[in-house]
Amino acid sequence: MADLDNFPDLQNLRVGIWDMNGVLRGKLLPRKMAAKAFKSEVKLPVSALGVDIWGRDVVSSGYVMETGDNDGICHPTERGLLPLSWTEGQSAILPVWMFDENGDPGPSDPRQCLAKVLKEFDKIGLTPVCATELEFYLFDLEAATLRAPASLGGAKTVPANAMYAISDIDILEDFLRDVYAACEAMDIPADAAISENGCGQVEINFYHSPDALKAADDTLLFKYIVRSIARKNGFGATFMAKPYGEESGSGMHVHFSLINADGDNIFDDGTDAGSDQLRQALAGLMATMTDTMLVYAPHLNSYRRVRPGTHAPVNIGWGYDNRTTPLRIPSGPNAARRIEHRVAGADANPYLVLTAILGGALMGLQNKMDAAPAIEGNAYDQDLPQIPTQWMDAITAFEHSENTG
Repeated sequence: MADLDNFPDLQNLRVGIWDMNGVLRGKLLPRKMAAKAFKSEVKLPVSALGVDIWGRDVVSSGYVMETGDNDGICHPTERGLLPLSWTEGQSAILPVWMFDENGDPGPSDPRQCLAKVLKEFDKIGLTPVCATELEFYLFDLEAATLRAPASLGGAKTVPANAMYAISDIDILEDFLRDVYAACEAMDIPADAAISENGCGQVEINFYHSPDALKAADDTLLFKYIVRSIARKNGFGATFMAKPYGEESGSGMHVHFSLINADGDNIFDDGTDAGSDQLRQALAGLMATMTDTMLVYAPHLNSYRRVRPGTHAPVNIGWGYDNRTTPLRIPSGPNAARRIEHRVAGADANPYLVLTAILGGALMGLQNKMDAAPAIEGNAYDQDLPQIPTQWMDAITAFEHSENTG
């Protein structure tokens, strides 16, 4: 874990924690005050992690007036101090998470939610191995209406869909070079970048990690990197689920498998079909998908993405190498058998998304649930149970669920 000794020319330090919406909140400390952050002497109101997407107090949360708007204590996470490669002069961020005065997990910290589920996996000797795929749009900061940047790296952009076009990646080369450099400096395992279907839309994948907390950290730090480097280059970046009404939405797909104490993938039984545990996990995910839709699609805008025929799922089912289903079993070697969860939008909080996904899989394993048969063909054309496609329906399902308490 890097500390201040690794940053002899540090000018200032950002102490950052992610709220329920995945928004980075915290404080800026001058160099002479930076040491106190490592001593857990930085505090923030507990309510700060439960504000709405506009940054306003949610008075009905129970963490504002009822508690006197008390403070939580910010402890550094395992990541330590991370360099900010895009600033003038040496700056860094220290990711933290929240605890109370007794050392108990902060009740409004989404990272603590994921940590709690991971402890349950540890009790049964399993380790989730996770990775995300994240889509985003670059846009023109100066335009009166939302549109792709007029130019990127000095090259004119073309207002057309260009899925997988190398020409678009060529235009973005300078921007992506800076993004990859920042990821390497922060130990974020960024993999391939592709031009996605929308104009100015990009997807970047990440390598799988046996540390689900780090995988979620990486996803949120990556968003911070992309937005910051985009601004440095004169344009903006957004992870809204559906910034354009008629263009493709932006998703956050999650891939995961489960490894036992011997290092074996329990989803692999040597067959192409996969193990009983694979189907048990799938059954748990399907049983909880309606109740947890609010986690995968937390905002009103999120539901503009959830439409039939758009590679955004609207029903419940699974299939082998089938991108029309919300739960896809990718092709490849049996030893790499995994589940791709395709429901969440890019606007969702990865701590909470992984909590919901892994919690659903755990429920399926513990109860030895059995999944319905795999779907073949176009899932959108089949008579299947539907997930909530309206915000209020998702809120109601979440509020009345026995699985989300």
